[in-house]
Amino acid sequence: MRPALGAMTIGERGAPAAAPVCASTPCIPTVSFAPAAERLELLGTEWQSLAIQASEPNAFSEWWFVAASVRHLADDTVRLAEVRQGPLLIGILPLVIERHYGRVPVRYVQNWRHHHQFLGAPLVRQGYEETFWRALLDALDRAPWAPGFLHLRDLPEGGPLHQKLVATAAALGRPAPTVYREARAFLQSQLAPAAYYSHTVRKKKRKELARLRNRLTELGLLSTRDFRPGDSLSGWCDAFLELERSGWKGREGSALACRAATEGFFRDALAGAHERGRLQLLALELDGRPIAMLVNFLAPPGSFSFKTAFDEAYARFSPGVLLQIENLAILEHPAIDWMDSCAAEQHPMIDSLWAERRALIRVTVPLRGVHRRLAFSTARTLERLSAARRRAPAPTVNGDSV
Repeated sequence: MRPALGAMTIGERGAPAAAPVCASTPCIPTVSFAPAAERLELLGTEWQSLAIQASEPNAFSEWWFVAASVRHLADDTVRLAEVRQGPLLIGILPLVIERHYGRVPVRYVQNWRHHHQFLGAPLVRQGYEETFWRALLDALDRAPWAPGFLHLRDLPEGGPLHQKLVATAAALGRPAPTVYREARAFLQSQLAPAAYYSHTVRKKKRKELARLRNRLTELGLLSTRDFRPGDSLSGWCDAFLELERSGWKGREGSALACRAATEGFFRDALAGAHERGRLQLLALELDGRPIAMLVNFLAPPGSFSFKTAFDEAYARFSPGVLLQIENLAILEHPAIDWMDSCAAEQHPMIDSLWAERRALIRVTVPLRGVHRRLAFSTARTLERLSAARRRAPAPTVNGDSV
């Protein structure tokens, strides 16, 4: 059964581009840094307009997600970097000062993210990528509070933001090395859902999953439901949080509902996404009770699989996998070209269902100043040593690994 997909209410790609600014005189980009909590409520409309025109979609950098994050999960050290060309907001990036690079006490500037934020790319207006990076790096050079270097986590490799960052750094006489790389499951295809499933998943596995679904139907009425107008969002949140907490995350204390802060963040983020037409919720139900649930964020032309949970009492039937099969219907969404799994690298479940991969990288760029260059050199030395250890063969005794 294919779940109906929510229509986008705002933020469709292809919206009219922003009107040119500074048409008569050259505009010098300006950058401001301010506590994130102070600026959030003033920027909602501008920020959402920026998201619609962003060169790379990122639901985790949109206003509603960052607002929920700052409200519940941040302290007062998070700064918001706003880059403008005249009055036009062309880019925005939350920043924080980190005090340790690995285990070494080195201070540096990093894009702020938390455990429930799965992409670190800033929102930058399409066509302004080089202007954004050049202005940001220059402003950080001049900022007395900015130590060491700029370290960017979870940036899509090879995208416009990465390419322009490397090119801009090179034009300024700076390296911008990729210091870490991982690849995770990604869904992008012109095939219809059923054709994609048949093409990607081995016949033996498809047969086994069909058998598991049939066994579930012997236990009761099995159905797929999606969040629709008139449904209670609070009720859906309650059901998801209860389902997640009932499993291993609840036992380990890492479920969202185990802490008031993470539960509040989750509810506020979903409310913000729903208000802006960015939310999709799916549930696999047995006799009307959810046994697997999925939260997706829509950010045309992309989308993000944010959270999933399942009832461990039915684990032998793989309800989470069965729901992900239903989730392939996103391939037919008219406004969506791809979905990011937001999963760990080499995730055994989603990697077996989605054939494509998205590479995420960490990039380090030095800032000006003797002490900052020293911090950058220290970080690069640590990275090279770490990479050498990863490449080194395991020690052996009489031909056996130890």
